[in-house]
Amino acid sequence: MAKRISENNSGKAGSKKKEEKSSKIKVVFTGETLFSNKKDAFTLYEKSRFGEAKEGKIFYSLFEALYLLERGKIDVVEGKKKLNFEKFIEKLKELDKRIQIKYIVFKDMRDRGYTIKTALKFGAEFRVYDKGKKPGEEHARWILYPVRESDMLTWHEFAAKNRVAHSTKKNLLIGIVDEENDTTYYEIRWVKP
Repeated sequence: MAKRISENNSGKAGSKKKEEKSSKIKVVFTGETLFSNKKDAFTLYEKSRFGEAKEGKIFYSLFEALYLLERGKIDVVEGKKKLNFEKFIEKLKELDKRIQIKYIVFKDMRDRGYTIKTALKFGAEFRVYDKGKKPGEEHARWILYPVRESDMLTWHEFAAKNRVAHSTKKNLLIGIVDEENDTTYYEIRWVKP
């Protein structure tokens, strides 16, 4: 049974609403970058490695921002407008047509307890750290490529992805998303006979 709280109750209902609003981290979206200079952003970074600390701010990847927004941890603001999850993902589709498939894999790995970061400088989608490992202090274990079950991947493309993983001293992980948006992972590694 729902219980209504009267605002005459020493102002507790009003202060509770303020607490809920202020508990979200304000993240500014500039069209391509996302950042926050709030103290809570640094606390979250230290605790769970969301974002990257530089220039006195925490910068978020598109996927980290989507994940935190979906979980109600942040508010994404563009100019004076606050973006909800649906509006934000629509804007991100303009930057990356495969954002949804990538996000499904990102979310799944994060939900499983792994730290996952972008890997564009390695020529891959994501780098994945073992549970409990911190980027910047440890090396990633995998290079991760998300694909749809219906996508075609040639042997040439597969070999190229495997070469990138091998050259960065990581194992290749392919995240295959089926029609129900469930992900199955296949790990590929080099073996010396």
